[in-house]
Amino acid sequence: MALPKQRHTHYRRDRARKELELTPIQTKKCEQCGAAALSHRVCPTCGTYKGRVVIDTAPKQKSAAVKA
Repeated sequence: MALPKQRHTHYRRDRARKELELTPIQTKKCEQCGAAALSHRVCPTCGTYKGRVVIDTAPKQKSAAVKA
């Protein structure tokens, strides 16, 4: 079985581990409703993006009686 010829330095070890670090999710405040939303995405609360309504988030009403 192969063995390393030289020991890796603390700096090299720590730099390799730094690549595995998780970064927190960056959120922004929605311009319309003030809720937290991901950057460059539609606000899930009000459905706006850059001040325009992109998706309708109003609750959908069920249709009349369903025929059986």
